[in-house]
Amino acid sequence: MILVGIDVAKDKHDCYICHSNGTVIKDSFSFDNNRVGFDLLLSFLPDSSENVKVGLEATGHYSLKLINFLVENGFNPVIFNPLQINLFRKAHTLRKTKTDKIDAKLIALMLFASDAKPHLGLSYYILELKSLTRYRFRLKEQLSKLKISISRIVNIIFPELESCVYSINQKSTLAMLKSLEFPF
Repeated sequence: MILVGIDVAKDKHDCYICHSNGTVIKDSFSFDNNRVGFDLLLSFLPDSSENVKVGLEATGHYSLKLINFLVENGFNPVIFNPLQINLFRKAHTLRKTKTDKIDAKLIALMLFASDAKPHLGLSYYILELKSLTRYRFRLKEQLSKLKISISRIVNIIFPELESCVYSINQKSTLAMLKSLEFPF
């Protein structure tokens, strides 16, 4: 069995390829996150995907193109949670060194040591839902910061208002403030 560990990053990926008996087929190397880089990776892999296990770290949208490329070429990648990889690293070494090349080798070792199942492709709708959920979360964070800013400004201009109303951010208070005409 050939084990391929890939550490995913934004612009480039690091890869380590070895045999299940421990012999190194291709020591750590980097390839770009584009079609040319993916073809370079493919050139080091055998034509048949039967005896090949590919593993990579879940990094959100940075790994989507690579996963799609691997699936199109007959490989079923195993996706590991970054926390799993971190705990595996801590269990196998006392050193605190963390590099992309070391992570690629660790991912290949995790493929051998674990019984992880291959990645099942998510539907377009699930991916869009995840994206929209993240966007909603960011909007709620921005809204919260804006409410705090409004409260601070109102407290500076009208320090006594806070004791008269339940909340400065309630609709009636904001409507009252909006109806005021300021000379500036």
